Amino acid sequence: MPDFEETGPDSEQREAGRKLFAGECRFMLGCVAMEQLPVPGLPEIAFAGRSNVGKSSLINALTGRKTLARTSNTPGRTREINFFEFENRLRLVDMPGYGFAKVPKPMVEGWTQLIHDYLRGRAVLRRLCVLVDSRHGLKPNDEQLMTMLDKAAVNYRVILTKTDKLGGGGIRQVEAAVTEALKKHPAAVPVPLSTSSEKGLGIEELRAELASFAEPG
Repeated sequence: MPDFEETGPDSEQREAGRKLFAGECRFMLGCVAMEQLPVPGLPEIAFAGRSNVGKSSLINALTGRKTLARTSNTPGRTREINFFEFENRLRLVDMPGYGFAKVPKPMVEGWTQLIHDYLRGRAVLRRLCVLVDSRHGLKPNDEQLMTMLDKAAVNYRVILTKTDKLGGGGIRQVEAAVTEALKKHPAAVPVPLSTSSEKGLGIEELRAELASFAEPG
């Protein structure tokens, strides 16, 4: 794990993150079944969270590209595992949202199984970012995912989104509550990272953290 997760990255680490995510990025493919996944190679960082948590907006903020990941006012639009490759050094994996999609139950169950199969069986997965809406905190399906990750020994970090919607006191309160909850989850980074795609809060820190998993440039 990066050694700055609880203290914050230094200027050199921030610059490494900026350069990686400002560089060449290409959409690789979208997968709806395990057999469609690309051949394991580069380190992968995956993003998961409830529908409408702001996942696509966060990915776009990280990369400085407004349309890299599709955003929608309709929760549950992402119906594939989408792979993006950066500088031939790192892959980002955008996973289907869970918990709210207005689609047939068998389809939601299929997405859920695909997500779990990927997370349990992908040897090149270095980190899962579990996105949580800061206004609502951890929900039962977040806890269910986190428990599965603990059992599978998949390293993950909770990323609080939309913190611009809260005051400073509200942010500290939700950070404290999530930090307390994470004590029960051995595979988690012990503290969450607060972000705002709209205001840029936490974006530099997250870039630096994720860039630390990339192949050397």
